[in-house]
Amino acid sequence: MLAARASGQAVVGGILGIEGAHALEGDLTNLDTLFDAGHRVFGLQHFFDNELGASLHGKANTGLTEFGRDVVAQLAEMPVVIDLAHSSPLVARDVIAMTDVPLIVSHGGLHGFCAVKRNFPDDLMQEIAATGGVIGMGYWADVTCGEITPAGVAKMIKAAVDTVGEDHVSLGSDYDGSVETAFDTSELAALTSGLLSEGLTEAQIRKVMGENMVRVFRQQLTQ
Repeated sequence: MLAARASGQAVVGGILGIEGAHALEGDLTNLDTLFDAGHRVFGLQHFFDNELGASLHGKANTGLTEFGRDVVAQLAEMPVVIDLAHSSPLVARDVIAMTDVPLIVSHGGLHGFCAVKRNFPDDLMQEIAATGGVIGMGYWADVTCGEITPAGVAKMIKAAVDTVGEDHVSLGSDYDGSVETAFDTSELAALTSGLLSEGLTEAQIRKVMGENMVRVFRQQLTQ
């Protein structure tokens, strides 16, 4: 697909993922079922605790369960990407400790910029980046502390680049049909303009706009 786009073809592509591995229903063999169906990004939790461990939004505030460890160990051997968005900080730290693969937070924000529970602490984001991973910056008010214009999101992206490095930041819009954002994909040029105004170079902007996440996908999905 990337080669087709580079040659000038008008193509649109996507990667299937799950947002919360409760879809496994506690059965490790369902990993193969989801993989065979085409899913390549695996988020461990969503808005509630599950068989794998605690959600960022749940009640347990614990790390991985034994089943969760079994799932993560198998995912780490598969050509997939592990997504820590919505996992508890303890789950995230457990995953970092037991894997040697680049990890992502597909959508979220930077705690040092917007100090809310939804945004992992900056030191944890730095540990995720150190895996070779990528942090996706969201476009909604709960992770930006209110300013969801292209200029406002650009400010958070700049802060993230300063905190975790230019090789570890990407777009994490959360365009899911229900989250309110101030601009859509057709207006990404305005975000590019905002990043230029924040002082990012063209090379840094290319990384944020796609190169960083493509790097992780290429490394993991072509094993």
